[in-house]
Amino acid sequence: MSVPVPQAPPGQPKKAATAAWIGSALEYYDFFIYGSAAALIFPEVFFDESDPATATLLSLATFGVAYAARPVGALFLGHFGDRLGRKKIMVFTLILMGVSTFLIGCLPTRDQVGTLAPVLLVLCRVLQGISAAGEQASANSMTLEHAPPHRRGFFTSFTLSGTQGGQLLATLVFIPVAALPDEQLLSWGWRVPFWMSIAVAVVGYVIRRKLEETPAFEQQAAAEGVVKLPLAVLMRDHWADVLRVIAGALVASVSTIFTVWALSYATSDSVGMSRSSMLWVGALANLVALAAIPLWATLSDRIGRRPVFLIGAAGSAVTMFLYLWAISTGSYPLTLLLGVVAFGVVYSAANGVWPSFYGEMFSTRVRLSGMAIGTQIGFAVAGFAVTFAAQIAGPDGDDWSAVALFTAALCVPPVVAAFSARETAKVPTELLGEREPRKAAQPEKVTA
Repeated sequence: MSVPVPQAPPGQPKKAATAAWIGSALEYYDFFIYGSAAALIFPEVFFDESDPATATLLSLATFGVAYAARPVGALFLGHFGDRLGRKKIMVFTLILMGVSTFLIGCLPTRDQVGTLAPVLLVLCRVLQGISAAGEQASANSMTLEHAPPHRRGFFTSFTLSGTQGGQLLATLVFIPVAALPDEQLLSWGWRVPFWMSIAVAVVGYVIRRKLEETPAFEQQAAAEGVVKLPLAVLMRDHWADVLRVIAGALVASVSTIFTVWALSYATSDSVGMSRSSMLWVGALANLVALAAIPLWATLSDRIGRRPVFLIGAAGSAVTMFLYLWAISTGSYPLTLLLGVVAFGVVYSAANGVWPSFYGEMFSTRVRLSGMAIGTQIGFAVAGFAVTFAAQIAGPDGDDWSAVALFTAALCVPPVVAAFSARETAKVPTELLGEREPRKAAQPEKVTA
């Protein structure tokens, strides 16, 4: 028999949402400045300038490396998050991201140390990926388990609006950096945004160290003990939902194509838009997303997670096609308008609702593991979507229609996942993830 989860202390849901927003913003500032640098700077700094096309391809591949590391980080951080609690993982991930990003700004270039430079770059990028693997799952679990049952969609959306805030901040920081003369940009200018990330470790620790553990996790630990092997329970009881989350997470390909490949394509010789103007497209789209995400999430509290997620996933397949077409025309006003619509409005529907949609598929005892493993496997594919897009675009990198079709194809599994999922918006928190009352077979317990 499920016992109702005690309500969080007054003010704690807002405090948890604020900590998730600020922490995610700081963390994903670090993560996305790498994306801008991979598209605009790293081909010339870390790779062979004599072959620009290959240098760009390799640079975009290093962006995907972090996504390949994320499933490994999810296994590790998900395990300890479901055993030790959400708070410890939230603090650890921010410190790891801050330090690894700062080190990228300190790396020697290819001209200085040869092939060792890209090797060190990949190593730091792997550490970024491990950190990001635990950040969203722990922050989402924290906000969902603190939130009032009828507003879980709204409160969990703060993690993703924080992510958009971090992306906006990263873009705004790179605008003046990208405007520097090439000599200054390639020597020291690109390093400044990475050095600024050391503040992440300090600010993140101050914000999150005073946050209380969630009532749901504390009740679970007190009543049944924490699960010794969360992965085993997850695969036994929730394997179908893990597959749904993996499929749903492929919608993140829209973000990586928009953020990295489209930026590289628009500033290439075949289109010729300026770096600064295209960075402003991303900045304004993210600014709109900051307002759109909580609105979509609030709508999901009223009409359900599935319809809102479907709007974002299916709509993104269409609007990304229009956005890449706009870039191909060379029309900046059209590119700006469709960029804001595609990424700021339509994609925000899926982006704003997935924290609650995925988190509500799992019970408290394996929620962090389920979200971390499912999302990070899907995100790994999304990360390398940029590399695949660079190959699909042809030797001149200008076959935008092939990239648009590729992106649309990656939106199909999320649509299928949403249609097959249960609606959970009105399910009480203590019943989330439960198929039927648990009988004699209980997970192995360990004491705290």
